[in-house]
This record gives sequence, structure tokens and C-alpha cells, in this order.
Amino acid sequence: MRTALVYHEDMTAARLLWEDPECEIERPERLTAALERLRQWGLEQRCLQLAAREASEAELGLVHSPEYVSLLRGTQTLSTRELQALSGQYDAVYFHPSTFHCARLAVGAALQLVDAVLTGAVHNGLALVRPPGHHGQRAAANGFCVFNNVAIAAKYAKRRHGLHRILIVDWDVHHGQGIQYIFEDDPSVLYFSWHRYEHGHFWPYLRESDADAVGQGQGRGFTVNLPWNQVGMGNADYVAAFLHVLLPMAFEFDPELVLISAGFDSAIGDPEGGYHLESLSQSVCMVVKALLGDPALPLSGPMEPHHSALESIQSVRAAQAPHWKSLRQQGSTPILNPSTYSLERRASPVSPGGPKFKAAEAQASAALSSLLDQLHLNPTLPVRTAVSLTALDAALVLPADVLRQEGSAPQEETRAWARLHEALAQDKALTALGKVLHLLNGILDGQVSSGIAATPEPAAAPTLDVVIRRSLSHGARRLLCVAVGQLDRPADLADDGRNLWLNIRGKEAAAPSMFQVSVPLPGTTGGFVSCVLALVLPLAYGFQPDLVLVALGPAHGLQAPQAALLASLLRGPAGGRVLVLLEQGSTSQLAGILARVLQGEAPPGLGPFSMASPEDTQALIYLRGQLEAEWKMLQVAGEAGGARPRLNTGSGGGAVQSQSSMGRGAHILGQ
Repeated sequence: MRTALVYHEDMTAARLLWEDPECEIERPERLTAALERLRQWGLEQRCLQLAAREASEAELGLVHSPEYVSLLRGTQTLSTRELQALSGQYDAVYFHPSTFHCARLAVGAALQLVDAVLTGAVHNGLALVRPPGHHGQRAAANGFCVFNNVAIAAKYAKRRHGLHRILIVDWDVHHGQGIQYIFEDDPSVLYFSWHRYEHGHFWPYLRESDADAVGQGQGRGFTVNLPWNQVGMGNADYVAAFLHVLLPMAFEFDPELVLISAGFDSAIGDPEGGYHLESLSQSVCMVVKALLGDPALPLSGPMEPHHSALESIQSVRAAQAPHWKSLRQQGSTPILNPSTYSLERRASPVSPGGPKFKAAEAQASAALSSLLDQLHLNPTLPVRTAVSLTALDAALVLPADVLRQEGSAPQEETRAWARLHEALAQDKALTALGKVLHLLNGILDGQVSSGIAATPEPAAAPTLDVVIRRSLSHGARRLLCVAVGQLDRPADLADDGRNLWLNIRGKEAAAPSMFQVSVPLPGTTGGFVSCVLALVLPLAYGFQPDLVLVALGPAHGLQAPQAALLASLLRGPAGGRVLVLLEQGSTSQLAGILARVLQGEAPPGLGPFSMASPEDTQALIYLRGQLEAEWKMLQVAGEAGGARPRLNTGSGGGAVQSQSSMGRGAHILGQ
């Protein structure tokens, strides 16, 4: 199995033994509700199930002081009154006679998962644990956290498995200051947290939760805080944070292991930083589906980041640019404007139980219901990936659950489309077209999620033209076409906003309209990653296609890992609906890699990071400057003074030419 699920029912034993409105939301039902929903969705059965073990005290000592471990050991024999008195010495913490056992199981679950991933038993996994850990400090409990589960897991992976680069991503609504303190001077651990901050007015009210806290000593640049200073951040804000901050740094860092401290108190359906059981259980299921390789739901709503989100992104990029090449190569670095700090503690604007809380809860429940409706409207398809690659069949090795498609579209339909191009009338091209159309029909009809098809070399461009027209005339409302290599956009294709054409390996950077973009193929690893993250994906998410077409044409120039990364990342914008067209001269190895990533496997590594060339950087800056007024996902900062040139938003626009001379997989843990 590819995904492990680690759990132990004893982690539900600890519970609050006295009245405390602040602490009562951390309750055993958080685990039982999530596990029940995993079973209802049939997800637990698809995972390798592991029972958590207790971490040893030596393992706890990788992060925590002996005195603190001894103190926690002693809670097993304390009375309720003594437990309440001890709990009062910490911020938002309660102890129970079972706390020490539960907390050791939570750590042990994380360590078991690290072992399972790093020994190759599974590709990834989720540790469903309680109590949480990211606020836990060397000698102090904090924010329901007793031992710092993920921090201990990182230390354990370094010591037990000899790792040198570990990425920790913390997506809780609260800043995981415990993890930050533990690794702030350690360059072997890159810690990234996005969190609600509100200029210091949101718990834990820390100055060091802001963007300019970047680490200490040798660890400078390895602590990354993205503070949200406004509530209500949506899909566009989080995607922008991924594309313009986290992923560029992650690719440059090239981690050997990714640990995710997965808090779900910022998820849709949660009225306010609490632990809403329905929202929590749905979120856990969506994460496990992603780990299993199932396509994610297409994102809904307008893909335009809030101005406050862009300010936060701008601040963190400015603070981190001195330490990361990937942030510097996308253009000039803005000056960091310090936030206005006022750290007096304030009551939460919405208090649990009050009328405002009830109104917020009702609104959040409605939003969650809307999301659940989308789940019913977008069920997991019976076939995730199908291939139709006649010329490669003899040497092609496919994963067992990939469908090798043998059928063809009806001859009458195939011949009707072939009449558009003389090159398609030849027997070989006509046969290939029938297979392509059959696979495309399966995707458009909802029988297949994604696919790979081959086209004869002389017929690559005509076949691409037919696929575009067939898609737009039979169900696709918006089609994104990423054409790599010597492929021209069909001359008479309507520029009506239903088709976004992006050519990689164009002769020069050009944007005749907002729906026609051409960029040269970057010549370095860093240049390629920057092109994908800073141009291709912002356009893709902003366009919100219901089908993505990737065409690898003549002289496409992509190495197999690059093609795999491109196909893998383009699964997101369209909910996994991706069709890849290959020339029949392509290797079986490339086809096999693409089939695996469309099934949800991680793409192979790109190798050492190298800076983009000045020419590639200039091309990217030029195109972003031309396009960001129309495509808001390209923005990385709030709009400055001065008008930018606007592109033609329909047909008939003149080309905008550049003036320069331009010719292991992610492994995931619970919190």
C-alpha cells in the first residue's frame, strides 16, 4: 500500500475533568469522529493500518528536558485538584491521569510513520494523533500541546535515518511557535508556517510570529512565517502563498522528508479557530484522499487574492529573499514595511456561545454544506488513468491500476474530424486519432479522470487542433492547453475566453492577448521551476479550467522529471482531468512516468537546484508584468502606483514582444 494510517484508541482516554470553556473544545471526539468518517468513505481500508507505539523517554528527550518529561510522568498519579492546579501554570492546557500515556502514543505514532516512509514500506501517511504538538516547547506545555510530535519526528529522522534536509509545513490557524523555537538555529530543518496573526492580536500574541522572524545564527532563512493580518482568507490566498512563497523555497531546499503539522482549525465550516468535528473529519478525509493519489476537488470562487494577503506575501518574500535564490530570480525584491505592532492581549472578537459565535457557526455550516455538495457532484471516477499508446505498448510497464485502453471512437466520428486536416487522412494518423478521441470522450463523459495518448509525428499539430475543438464543442467550458515544443496555436481558434493557450518553448516571450501566452523553455532547473510556479500555475488556477491538455510536441526539450512535474502539478486546477498527448517517438520510460504521476504518485526529483539564466528571468518578469493586471494570481504584492500596460482581452490584438534578446515524493504526518 502507498499510504499508512497510524492510530491508537488509547489516545482518546484523556479528557477535561473540570469546567473550562477555553479547553473543552480539545476532546476525544476529535479522533473518533475523524476515524469514523474515514471508515464511512472507505479510506481506512485503502491504507496500511499501524497501531501507534509509545515513544521512549529517550526519544522524548530529543526535544524535551529531562525535568519536563519527569513532571509529565508524575501527572499519572495526581488528583483532579492537583491536575487542575498544574494545568493553570500553562497557557490553554489541561492534564489528565492518561495524558502522559496519550502524549507518548502521539509521539510514537509520528516516529512509526517516519520509519515506515523512510524504509520504503509506504510512500506517505497520516498519524491521527492526540494531544497535538506544535505549540509544545522544550520545558513547557502550551495550547493543548504536551510533547512536540513533529519536532521529535524531525530530530528522530535526522538521528535514526541520517537525514540532512527536512521540511516542516505547519498549516494550523495558530502559529506553531514551539517548532520555531526548537529549530530556529538549525539549517537542516526548513520550517514554514502560515497562521492568523492580525498584527499580533491573535493567539499566541507573539512578535516572533511575524514575517521578519527568519531564524537565528546558522538557521537564518530557515524559519518562514506567513502571517495573515485579515480574517477570511480563501482559496486564492492560500494558492498564492503556495506558489509564490512555499514551493519556490521547497524546491530550492530539496528536502529528503516533508512533515506536515496538520491542524484543521482554519478549514471551511469551522466558525472560529476551534475544533468543529464535522469540518475536522471532512478535512482529514480530504488529506488522506490526496495522499492516496485521488484528484482534489477543483477550487471554487474567484481566484483573486485579498490585498492583505498580497501584503503578507510581499513581506515574507522581502524578508526571505536575502537567503533564497528562488525568490530573488523572479524580479526586484520589495522593501519590507514593518507591520504596526500592538501586542496587548484582546478578547477574541467572537466568544464561544455568544450570538456572534452562533451566527458565525451558521455561516460556516452553510459553507461546509456547499463543499459537501461539491463532493457529491464530483465523485471519485471508476478509472483514474487510462493510456492509449500503440507504438509504445511493447516496452511500456504500467502500474497495475492504470487502464490500458484498446478501443477507438466510431469510424464515422473519427473520419469527420479527420477531414479538418489532410495529414489526418493517412491510415496511421487516422487510427491514432480514433484512439485519442475515444480516450478524450471517456474523460469528457466522466468515465476516466486522466489519460495519455500518442500521435504520429507529422500529425501532432492537427491532432491537437482536433482535440481542442472536440473538447470545447462537447462539454468543456474552459480548456487550458499547455503546448510544449514546436506547436502553434490553431490560427482560426476563437479567442473567446474558453481556451487558454500557453506555449512553452516559444521563440520569445509574447502575449498577443490574455488568452495566448508564449515563453521560451528555461535552460536550468531553477528556471523551469520558476516558470511553472510563477507563470504556468498562476494562470492555470486563475483560469479554473475543467480540462487540462498537455501536448509534448516536436523538439519539446523536456527531461522526463520536468514533464512529470508539469503533469503532476496541473492535476490540481482541473480536479485531475488531464490529457497528455505524446509523439509516438517518445520513450516508453517517459510514458510510464507520466502514467504514474497522473495516478497520484510523486514525480521524480529534478536534481540539484540551479539559478535561472538572466534571459529566462527577464522573460518571466516581462510576461508577469504584462499579464498580472488581468490574471490576479500572478501578483505577489499589492499594486503600486503607475499604470501597467493592459493586454487585449479578446481576438484581434497585436503581439506584445520582449525587447530583450530571448530566443522523493512528499511524505506527510499529522500534527
